Amino acid sequence: MYSYKKNLLPKNTVELIIDIPKQEIKNAYQKAFLSLQKELTLPGFRKGSVPKELAEKNIKKEKVYEKLIADLIPRIYEEIIKKENLTPLSLPKIELLKAKEEEDWQIKITLAQKPIVDLKNLKTIIQKIKAEQKKEEIWVPGKTQKEKENQEVKNQKLLNLILNALLKEIPCEISDLLIEEELSNRLASLLDDIKKIGLTVDAYLKSKNLTVEQLKEQYRKEIEETYKLEFILLAIADKENITVEKQDLEKIFVNLSPEERKNAEANSYFYASILRKQKTLDYLLNL
Repeated sequence: MYSYKKNLLPKNTVELIIDIPKQEIKNAYQKAFLSLQKELTLPGFRKGSVPKELAEKNIKKEKVYEKLIADLIPRIYEEIIKKENLTPLSLPKIELLKAKEEEDWQIKITLAQKPIVDLKNLKTIIQKIKAEQKKEEIWVPGKTQKEKENQEVKNQKLLNLILNALLKEIPCEISDLLIEEELSNRLASLLDDIKKIGLTVDAYLKSKNLTVEQLKEQYRKEIEETYKLEFILLAIADKENITVEKQDLEKIFVNLSPEERKNAEANSYFYASILRKQKTLDYLLNL
């Protein structure tokens, strides 16, 4: 039976060092081989009826080990995640530290964990922002009505100040693993967009007056702030029991065509998450 050690790394990152005895690897190898043997077809033999001796000659060891890894590691990972009550936010990073034939294996799995958000100073932060905002709104002689902002503009300005303050003052560390995963996605998407408009990467970077590293750093900062704000708002919604009811969704769906409503209802979780976020923003404005 495998054993493991859990290490808590900075920025809500978890490292699992897993030791797998060679006998367990042997058993997994045989299981993987039998699975491939059942799928093997050779002239004169039906699928799944190829004798073991012939199968061993026609199935490369590399293929068996690929199958072994694809089957064994996810199973072990899921068992540990369940046992440790972990909530991974991204695909795990898997490294084979030791993986020689006829020896014990050692695997390292690194995963991003949901950050813990400290909201103890939330009300103080917002009250300070609102107090400063009120000082700015004090009437000054000679100020005309046209110069006064309407309520919608004032609310948006206040909300921006609040969100910026939350980003600066509320502790919430995002795993580098999560940031790098999203960075890869953004860069891949950008590359596709650049190709569609017929530009090279060098030409695009030159037009933006950026180097590759500067672009990556810019993206990293944007990604980190986006994730941080999302987790802060989610923590506030959870703490204050902010929920979305069926009637809230119905107000959105009621004016849609039958086809649009069907699609919207199929994606009700998406609409519910947007509504919950909006309710959380409203809560912050009214705090």
